[in-house]
Amino acid sequence: MTDHAIPPVALEYAPAPESRAIVDLRPSYGLFVDGAFVDGADGRSFKTVNPASEEVLAEVAEAGDADVDAAVAAARRAYQRVWSRMPGHERAKYLYRIARILAERSRELAVLESLDNGKPIRESRDVDVPLVSQWFFYYAGWADKLEHAGLGTSPRPLGVAAQVIPWNFPLLMLSWKIAPALAAGNTVVLKPAETTPLTALLFAEICQQADLPPGVVNIVTGAGETGRALVSHPGVDKVAFTGSTDVGRQIARSVAGTDKRLTLELGGKAANILFDDAPLDQAVEGIVSGIFFNQGHVCCAGSRLLVQENVYDDVMDRLKRRMTTLRVGDPLDKNTDVGAINSREQLDRITELARTGDAEGAERWSPPCDLPSSGFWYAPTIFTGVTQAHRIAREEIFGPVLSVLTFRTPDEAVAKANNTPYGLSAGVWTEKGSRILAMADRLRAGVVWANTFNKFDPASPFGGYKESGYGREGGRHGLAAYLAEGGEDA
Repeated sequence: MTDHAIPPVALEYAPAPESRAIVDLRPSYGLFVDGAFVDGADGRSFKTVNPASEEVLAEVAEAGDADVDAAVAAARRAYQRVWSRMPGHERAKYLYRIARILAERSRELAVLESLDNGKPIRESRDVDVPLVSQWFFYYAGWADKLEHAGLGTSPRPLGVAAQVIPWNFPLLMLSWKIAPALAAGNTVVLKPAETTPLTALLFAEICQQADLPPGVVNIVTGAGETGRALVSHPGVDKVAFTGSTDVGRQIARSVAGTDKRLTLELGGKAANILFDDAPLDQAVEGIVSGIFFNQGHVCCAGSRLLVQENVYDDVMDRLKRRMTTLRVGDPLDKNTDVGAINSREQLDRITELARTGDAEGAERWSPPCDLPSSGFWYAPTIFTGVTQAHRIAREEIFGPVLSVLTFRTPDEAVAKANNTPYGLSAGVWTEKGSRILAMADRLRAGVVWANTFNKFDPASPFGGYKESGYGREGGRHGLAAYLAEGGEDA
């Protein structure tokens, strides 16, 4: 079947919106410091909006230098007086309690995440929030077993951890940072992204509900200046950052020459490599999940599809047919597959980079798609006729845009996959186990998925190479990032 012969699939759905009533939105939010919500020292605030409608959800306090000082001081007191002195099995009780509350309040968290972020409720409900609870359950089990983290018989916590997280997975990235830090005996000061602070502030309420000792978790909200004040603070012992490569470079420079430990999880331009013997229908589902999950707002998104030449036409027909069934719209509608772009700024970046694909001669295709009249939206898009020289093949778009290239041999696939400054993830689709192992050994990526994509488990380490950062999150490796060697073997 040729491209023009692919008919749109007419599927009728009755709207199935999730209720907003479960979320009790406040008109304004303060900072969470030393176990309590407090006003910012200078009274500054910013608005957080629903990207699907541009509705202002709340006013949020913007932390300044004095607020960061107070949060770090509170974390230091809690570390010295309470948390680092507490036996591991006692710390575990708090993490288990938090994990249970997260599970109990999962619907509330999922609705708030979709409101503030724009992602479909099915993703926040079925993927994000369950993983958040799993992360705390997993690291609760580690809290009294630190001697097995591979750092000697008596590893010790680092102290106060400064953690800066992005807007694409606000609650999930919070759990990736906070759970291992607390299990290891550290205290934290966390700064959520400016556009998605609300679930972090709801998590602060959960910390209160769990009777977590004051100062163990502190949350300061704000934009880039708040983040810079936090990571450069002299009272911080560890910095963990997830976000763009450019900001990661700035952070690396700011901590250079200090004693601060640093882990960076940065951008990506993952290759999804499809061989001619792959199960094509399954692979198409993996391709769709790899790039259109969370509107493509995924650092490890499979944004470069490499297809073996002899199945290219068949794969494109199947992929385009599948894309005609994607529903773009209200994130709170349970039928929605692709939600809103998180912000006007991000929408402008996606639009600008996609236009370079047009200008450089790539062929654009999107399914028939009626976008809502308000909010920030971008239709699922694929570009064919892409070469390695195209910007859309080199730069991270961070949106629902897929670049398609072809290859003849495994060697060519490896060469094209590795021809990128990034190295976060990759996918391999083939029926041959030996080929999967051979490809995984040659691909310069921190995570290689086989016949699937975007699958995560708290016991499995995640991280990248090159401009995708360094350090690992998840598993024993993610715990070790918050510990120093100690004991007889140090």
